[in-house]
Amino acid sequence: MNTKERITTALASALSPQSLDVIDESHLHKGHAGHRDEGETHFRVLITAEAFRGKSRVDIHRTINTILADELAAGVHALAIRAKAPE
Repeated sequence: MNTKERITTALASALSPQSLDVIDESHLHKGHAGHRDEGETHFRVLITAEAFRGKSRVDIHRTINTILADELAAGVHALAIRAKAPE
């Protein structure tokens, strides 16, 4: 399983989101800090989950970072997050 799949699985399992899209943007960061030739270093997460209702942006990001702690420690250099509760 690659990093994108592990991120997707972890978030889906922990949050049961209504929508989830994990985008590997590593190719956009070639030559930047944290980039590796094999990729899988820079990701963007777009997620909508009821679990975020009433939480601040900081709390939402902390929740996601906690869920993905192993991936972040294992080489994910950057994680852009756009998260919200369903409307």
